[in-house]
Amino acid sequence: MRRWIFAAACLSACVALSACNSAKDVLEPSAVAPTEQSAALARSEGTDVAAPAVTGTATTAAAAAVPAQTAAVVSKARVQFAPIVGATVEAATPLTQRLGTRARERGITLAGSTDTAPPGIIMRGYFSAMTEGKDTTVVYVWDVYDPAGTRLHRINGQQTAASAGSGEGWPAVAPATMQAIADSTIDQLALWLAAKPG
Repeated sequence: MRRWIFAAACLSACVALSACNSAKDVLEPSAVAPTEQSAALARSEGTDVAAPAVTGTATTAAAAAVPAQTAAVVSKARVQFAPIVGATVEAATPLTQRLGTRARERGITLAGSTDTAPPGIIMRGYFSAMTEGKDTTVVYVWDVYDPAGTRLHRINGQQTAASAGSGEGWPAVAPATMQAIADSTIDQLALWLAAKPG
């Protein structure tokens, strides 16, 4: 129980600390430096990455298809994912690949870190992994910003699955767990974009 409280406190502190920095400096599209994660996401946007079937405990309510009349609203959004905080490259790779695939499925255009046109929104993700017994839980928070650095929305949740491999924390997180988080993230983002005025 202490481990859960500590991990939740760490994740909250990480999100609070990021809010203390100048949002304009950090979130200006030209200031988001390309990383292996953002490069992988941009590459997946240009190629048709085959995504394995995902199993897990992700909420399926958000997985309902966006109605046709709102699909145009969703497709107008250009979304850029900033470098992910807290996850290892090994854990972030299946996440970023699946984000690209799922975004295409939902009609969302992803902006690469090298695009010259500014994105409509920027998403910053904060992650933490905790192992307790045979299960590992990934807790995640996505803050959605406009290009000026104003936070518009927050998506958060957790995904628990049986630990994959040995060890605790990130080494125990299976790719399917991160892919389920990607699906849930994009589904929730699509619903928010469809309901967003203007």
